[in-house]
Amino acid sequence: MREALNREVRLYKVLFVLFFLVGGAAAVFWVYFREVVYDYQFYIPTAGKEAAEFEYGVWPALSNPDFFMKVRGELVENRTTFIEADLSAMVIRFYRDGALLKSFDIIAKGKPGSWWETPAGLYRISEKAKNHFSSFGRVYQPFSMVFQGNFFIHGWPYYPGGAPVASTYSGGCIRLATEDAEELFSLAGVGTPVLVYESETAADNFQYRFATPEVSATNYLAADLKNNFVFLRKNERDRVPVASLTKLVTAMVAMEYVNLSNNIRITETMLASTSRPRFEAGEKISAFELLFPLLMESSNEAAAAFAETVGEARFISLMNRKAESLGMHNTQFVDASGSGAENISTAEDLFALAKSVYDNRSVILKISAGNFKGATYTEPSFKNLANFNEFAGDQEFVGGKTGETTAARQTILSIFELDLGGEKRPVAIIALGSDNRAGDVRAMKEYIKANYRELLGGGDTAVSLP
Repeated sequence: MREALNREVRLYKVLFVLFFLVGGAAAVFWVYFREVVYDYQFYIPTAGKEAAEFEYGVWPALSNPDFFMKVRGELVENRTTFIEADLSAMVIRFYRDGALLKSFDIIAKGKPGSWWETPAGLYRISEKAKNHFSSFGRVYQPFSMVFQGNFFIHGWPYYPGGAPVASTYSGGCIRLATEDAEELFSLAGVGTPVLVYESETAADNFQYRFATPEVSATNYLAADLKNNFVFLRKNERDRVPVASLTKLVTAMVAMEYVNLSNNIRITETMLASTSRPRFEAGEKISAFELLFPLLMESSNEAAAAFAETVGEARFISLMNRKAESLGMHNTQFVDASGSGAENISTAEDLFALAKSVYDNRSVILKISAGNFKGATYTEPSFKNLANFNEFAGDQEFVGGKTGETTAARQTILSIFELDLGGEKRPVAIIALGSDNRAGDVRAMKEYIKANYRELLGGGDTAVSLP
């Protein structure tokens, strides 16, 4: 009886030792050979201060290279173990703890534009199977890893009879060489993030252009004289001949250095070539009356009369000094009429001139528009006085000047008061090197009226004035 009991005790001891050894071995095996399951949460910086949680799934934004680089950078910085599938370079990369460990060539992907196109996004491995049978394609997919619904990473598929599929075969999965798929299969665990990226296959060079008016002038500027808001501009800082726009400065200097109440005796040298000859040597004309043919008929005779009265060299010097004082630093005058090709300026400088005339010499504008009604000076006694300013008679036209020479082609500086947002705004429109100055100004004026009905501030104010 005692002997039987001892045998039973020894048997239990043996069974206990065996249970301990088997259990320990199983624990060791589980620790060292278990499948690692990953569970990451990602937060991607947004335009706001707080980062937004990056959810798994299709992300079309990952076709944007900048956004893709930001997402990949976050994964690397956070020392994430993940797979990157670059469908543009056709390379799949495995990162362990944020460091690139291995790269493999992608052999096939979903056809772009098809319903089985491989979608860009951030996914994760949800299942793994060493040899998955696809009910969709009726093929075996060795070393398959599901990352999104019916989309897998796998080796080269083959039919149940063992024949491999054609190289063009694809159901949208990412196909690798079978040996590469096997190695990646061994590296990646369930839950491993999969970052799928594909940029546009070709650069899109299409550009939208804000519709601007057709203008023949090589240089132009249209801007508000009060707040410097620029509506239109082109080559506004290029120095070019300006022709008879010069006479606006001629008029300013004459008003400052010639007594307009005095008469000027016309001499032979004042009878310059001009579009409408009007004077005769020996006659006397009041200086004030000379402003009318100067500004309306663009009379070179009137310009010469003013210059010779002061002294031609001194008068030209005063014109250049006047320009400099107005901030017209890229302007040069060589005569009072503007006939010389060396009379040059920029559309931006002429804007400064228009600003000064509008604010301080409005009589010049009134005369040029044919609207002078003065109390101090009477209207001129000239008969049949023409007005070469094309916009004379336009109710919005305040005044300005035109010009034309072979070197300058057609030029124009016109000031309008336009109803913009229920307020009258003074707008200068300057065109240089034009083939159709009136058409150019008209096109720009109508464009402004159609597109800028109200000014709310914060616009383009790049005109630089002192």
